[in-house]
Amino acid sequence: GSMVLCHWWWIQVLLVTSCSAHSDFFTSIGHMIDLLSTEKELVTSLKSYIQAEEDKLQQIKEWADRLDALSAEASQDPEEFLGHPVNAFKLMKRLNTEWVELESLILKDVSDEFISNLTIHRQHFPNDEDQTGAAKALMRLQDTYQLDTDTIASGQLPGSSLPRSVLTVEDCYDVGKVAYSEADYYHTELWMAQALKQLDQGEPAAGLDAVTILDYLSYSVYQQGELQSALDFTKRLLELDPTHQRANGNLKYFEYQLAKQKQAEGEQGGRQRSETRGRPADYLPERKKYEQLCRGEAVEMTPRRQSRLFCRYHDNGRHPRYVIGPVKQEDEWDRPHIVRYHDIVSDKEMEKVKELAKPRLRRATISNPVTGVLETAHYRISKSAWLGAFEHPVVDKINQRIEDVTGLDVSTAEDLQVANYGVGGQYEPHFDFGRKDEPDAFEELGTGNRIATWLLYMSDVQAGGATVFTDVGAAVWPKKGSAVFWYNLFPSGEGDYRTRHAACPVLLGNKWVSNKWIHERGQEFRRRCSLQEAH
Repeated sequence: GSMVLCHWWWIQVLLVTSCSAHSDFFTSIGHMIDLLSTEKELVTSLKSYIQAEEDKLQQIKEWADRLDALSAEASQDPEEFLGHPVNAFKLMKRLNTEWVELESLILKDVSDEFISNLTIHRQHFPNDEDQTGAAKALMRLQDTYQLDTDTIASGQLPGSSLPRSVLTVEDCYDVGKVAYSEADYYHTELWMAQALKQLDQGEPAAGLDAVTILDYLSYSVYQQGELQSALDFTKRLLELDPTHQRANGNLKYFEYQLAKQKQAEGEQGGRQRSETRGRPADYLPERKKYEQLCRGEAVEMTPRRQSRLFCRYHDNGRHPRYVIGPVKQEDEWDRPHIVRYHDIVSDKEMEKVKELAKPRLRRATISNPVTGVLETAHYRISKSAWLGAFEHPVVDKINQRIEDVTGLDVSTAEDLQVANYGVGGQYEPHFDFGRKDEPDAFEELGTGNRIATWLLYMSDVQAGGATVFTDVGAAVWPKKGSAVFWYNLFPSGEGDYRTRHAACPVLLGNKWVSNKWIHERGQEFRRRCSLQEAH
């Protein structure tokens, strides 16, 4: 409920720095990159610890070999051996001091340096929330892009040129456990079945057996109303562990329930299909449309309309800056009109913007409409930062370019917002403009509503990550250095509900965008009001 109530309200969305040492990693690939260098340092430290242990063992071995040879010599004729005063002296010395020295060598701990390194770095490690977040991302990608568990587990993602990264039996089991803890039995079943399949294929799995997996499997299919499957899994479990208490109890229960079900069917005549298995209940029509568009399906563009979309050189009415070097403008959509400007920002400028934003990226928060407490916005798997024009000439330059190209006054616009998406990063369907039913959405800014949105793609994305308009069935794909622009309001100032849009989960790659929300104030003579409402 709270999600509907607060419906994406950005103004209460303050980007708050978390006070603790930990701020989640999984919501920004940019932040996760730092973890790789941390891990690399730890591996180096681990290797030098191993070397120290090996050196120590080597010393102990040499000691043992020397004593071995000595005692072999002595045991041939102990009396004669000790009759030699040097041998007698050395025996006294050995037993009095040398064995004690050996003891302290053996007790010497060479792991200190590694352990202290680990302790220092551990404060900045990801936590359970990150692991859960990343596991949920895999399941979200699985649903959105209709991938089966096998494809994900074998690392064969469409468009990947990397060496294959595979999920082990334990990895699949851990993903299943995350689903289970969320009471999502649909994904629990899929991932536990994948773990079992890999185990059956002979993949070794330390500390994990088929019994544990079958226990989860039978429960998750039972929860989805599949009594027969639940019974079959339970029987298979009992073959492996006949004394399993819960399984023995479940066996009787499932058999009783099945008999009851068959009897009911007999009375009604014919088998009634038990509750259909499938996606959880949050699978609403808009969600379906969103996922189809993300896959590049269901795009509602007819050939007739397509024929009226053009590419052109745009100089914004012979703007002095663009008369000689006009910008490339392409129609992406007709109703509402969405245009893309190609090669609008240089690579160097984009790198600078990312560099400025990276240390300040924070997870978006929103105030809970009931309690007023700040919470993370769960429908936004990304981190963002705001950059002001005074911070660096490049920000000023981009703002100026937006003004020159769109003809709108950006002095009343919000700062440039830079976002970096995380694992399976997405932003669910929302409007950019404040709606009538929302009290004073932009009141405190005093600049009116968000008249237009400028969205700049600062990276190419190998797979996924499209911007989709769920209401009209449009999909716009990221292209580095290009920006898309649309009006959120009609000239009358009424909200254009056709602009409801979302960012699709990133399947492969690192997605960086920046956006500029332009407000009504200052546009009075640049985009005049129309006399009719809603036009």
